[in-house]
Amino acid sequence: MNLISSYVILYPVIISIVWIISSIFFTIQQRTVPLVNQHPKRKGELVSVLIPAHNEGETLSGVVESVAALNYQNIELLLIDDGSDDNTLTVMHTLADQFANRMPIKIVPITPNQGKANALNIGAKQANGAFLLCLDADCYVDKDVLTPMLARFYDDDRLGAVAGKPIVRNRTSLLGRLELLEYIGVIDIIKRGQSFITGHITTVSGVVVAYRAEAMADVGWWNKEALTEDIDVTWRLYQHNWHVSYCPQAVAWILVPEHIGALIHQRQRWARGGFEVLWRNKGMFVRGPLSAQGLLIDMILSDTWAIACAFVLLFYVFTIAFTQTLVLDGVILFLLLLISLVQFLIGFADSKESDFIAGRDLLLLPIYIVFYWFINLVSCLTALASFFLDPHHTGTWRSPDRGL
Repeated sequence: MNLISSYVILYPVIISIVWIISSIFFTIQQRTVPLVNQHPKRKGELVSVLIPAHNEGETLSGVVESVAALNYQNIELLLIDDGSDDNTLTVMHTLADQFANRMPIKIVPITPNQGKANALNIGAKQANGAFLLCLDADCYVDKDVLTPMLARFYDDDRLGAVAGKPIVRNRTSLLGRLELLEYIGVIDIIKRGQSFITGHITTVSGVVVAYRAEAMADVGWWNKEALTEDIDVTWRLYQHNWHVSYCPQAVAWILVPEHIGALIHQRQRWARGGFEVLWRNKGMFVRGPLSAQGLLIDMILSDTWAIACAFVLLFYVFTIAFTQTLVLDGVILFLLLLISLVQFLIGFADSKESDFIAGRDLLLLPIYIVFYWFINLVSCLTALASFFLDPHHTGTWRSPDRGL
């Protein structure tokens, strides 16, 4: 029991220190080490923007308007309606007429609803671009989102995908503001750290990611059987010796769940996608490159930590119930809080300008540590149970939670 307790305490401390230090060096590297081929002769190649949508009639105009405002001129837009039962298809036709003078626009209707991966596959087959910028219908992108992404593609001929940085824009509730903290202090920090240490990341962010069309054709496009197509395709790119990088300069503003049930469902889906990746890529523990092996080991350690944490929590609950005493190590609690504070301060410093956040947002940090990690712990454990009870589960889209 002491060994398990030590693991529960030490793992987040050690891994947080690793991500903190490596994210700092990643930021320094981004500012001091120039890309080799930022201005190649082939600059200006056609980029196909793919926007799959299911019941997004209320949000679709924002992302299309942001695409129309891109500084990059040579683009085509594919609007993919995946079996919507609202006015999404009608909105698509209206937007196509509105922005017909800005860019070629294709509307791709699909019936019935078969999921995001299938929608992307059908849309990509009608795309003509050398690169595919895939966006969720509830986001909008910065006008310069393509410039840093394409610079990385031109710099590395084996780069198959470039993940952008999602930024939370709906902050009208406590839950939305807590998710803001997570994106700047956890998700962004981890991706920066992974990029510096391994040169790879665990997963692209499906909400804003650019792919090399050649690489996607090589891996067989998106997997319709995967619950999380973005995690799955990241690792299939690795299997085919393509690289995947993180580009925090390429930002997209996103809507996040502001209801507990929707948030837990989202995190269960993410966690299950991670379990599927571990299972499908177990052979890479032996045959894969060292960088991929390191990422897989980190995923295993994270999952085993969740299980160990649940066991320790149950043990302490029974201890309190039977002994009527509560023993907490103040030094350890202080250390955990201090490391969390440092991690979020670094995320705040890196994201203050792009994310439009203020120092007062960090006042929610104590709530985040207690409440939010509990949400992710529950999501991980329930996803693990569903993975073993229903290993062949696949799903279609359902109307998402777009906040309050």
